[in-house]
Amino acid sequence: MMLRKALLFLSRQDWMRRVVEHAPISRRAVKRFVAGETLDAVVPVLKRLRGEGIQATLDRLGEHIGSGREAEQSRDAYIQALHLIRDSGFGATISLKLTQLGLDLSESQCRRHLATVVEAAKGSGLRVEIDMESSRYTDQTLRITRDMHRLYGNVRAVIQAYLYRSEEDVITLCRESVPVRLCKGAYLEPPAVAYPNKRDVDRNYKRLMLNLLGNGFDPAIATHDPALIRSALQFVVEKRIRPEHFEFQMLYGVRRDLQRMLVRKGARLRLYVPYGAAWYPYFMRRLAERPANLLFLVRNLFRA
Repeated sequence: MMLRKALLFLSRQDWMRRVVEHAPISRRAVKRFVAGETLDAVVPVLKRLRGEGIQATLDRLGEHIGSGREAEQSRDAYIQALHLIRDSGFGATISLKLTQLGLDLSESQCRRHLATVVEAAKGSGLRVEIDMESSRYTDQTLRITRDMHRLYGNVRAVIQAYLYRSEEDVITLCRESVPVRLCKGAYLEPPAVAYPNKRDVDRNYKRLMLNLLGNGFDPAIATHDPALIRSALQFVVEKRIRPEHFEFQMLYGVRRDLQRMLVRKGARLRLYVPYGAAWYPYFMRRLAERPANLLFLVRNLFRA
């Protein structure tokens, strides 16, 4: 727990970011979790995944932009990603954070940029996953997501199981037929709003997962936890839920053994494939989530 807190703290430190981003060793290690720094670098990854029977969600890394011009650049970059997906026939989706579109600057401006992206996706028959950030953004993000669902219908919300409020949010989203991606949560949150113990987070995740599988609309079960995956597979067999009615999601480069197992079982699997130059915060959160990821980095350091 202390290691996780330390890594999440460092993920927000600009001085550490400068050190890590300019270290050649770090760049070699991060390739496991990030497809590349440009959209073109993602193409061979998407081709390989498609050949393995795995779908993808493209995530352009970057959050908390500082100007209206940067928000416009993020919007345009996602439009470009949508064009690539449409023209290549990869059948992927995109995932974005609202702070990439200027939520910190202006909610109305953010909404306009998001509407442009969601409308472009709808025109190509594609979905937009509106990612969740720290708890200070939960209300705004869900309010905007629900509005976009009512207007366009091709968005998916994200719920973090470590927040106390998530059960109520899942009930609301299911009632409105909003698709949900369920994850555990990757930000450093105070005990006042989030379960501090992993056991409690896992217990809440399972409760929300079964609710979504039974009552949700095209839910995405985003986890690398073998016990939770087994519970999900057992539940869908018992309830006779067909594979096309839900999907598993995992992160690019994490638990490839579980990815292969799910594909062999005929489950729908989608990988969250990040790309872009602003990879440092994302990379540090991946290290914080699993000690094995940190061990991978250490092994690379000694091999250099």
